[in-house]
Amino acid sequence: MNTKSYLFRREPDWHEHRRGSQHYLPETVQSWAYETGSLTQRLRDYYGNRIAVTLLFHDWRKPYLGESKHLHLRSGRYGLIREVMLHIDGKPLILARTVIPEETIKVAHRNLAHLGTRPLGEVIFSYPKLERLTMDLSLTQPGIWMQQVKQTAGITLPIWGRRTVYAIHNRPLLVSEFFMPEVLSY
Repeated sequence: MNTKSYLFRREPDWHEHRRGSQHYLPETVQSWAYETGSLTQRLRDYYGNRIAVTLLFHDWRKPYLGESKHLHLRSGRYGLIREVMLHIDGKPLILARTVIPEETIKVAHRNLAHLGTRPLGEVIFSYPKLERLTMDLSLTQPGIWMQQVKQTAGITLPIWGRRTVYAIHNRPLLVSEFFMPEVLSY
């Protein structure tokens, strides 16, 4: 297994989101990529409480270089890496990867370190001073995904994703979310 990720063979290619650049995204993707609220809540609004989270990976590891740069982590520093699949009845809707520096966990009173199968959005959107700092977009090719993820999620085509840096009490965390075809169909 890749020591940095259960999801990826290597770090996906990301492109900085710029105001007015929505035109190159398919409309179905725009709706999800530019969602300002909790994706979990949006899924629950549509599917009800049948939404489930499967924890794929949870460990302290060195993030990818691009992630470290976005989080302003010095080279070689570790972050808590959490990778999950949000699904309904086993049908993948969103694959997500979160990188949380130790300092962020401390200001969040350690709530972020022990989520288990609880959705991240359920926790971070409850923080009154949550800020969205940056967002990047990716069209991730099938070859980037680990084989077991491609099989489980049925990935045969490029998958759109967004990478967002949030701040809780001025401490960053990075959340990457990839939208499976099933979720884009509504």
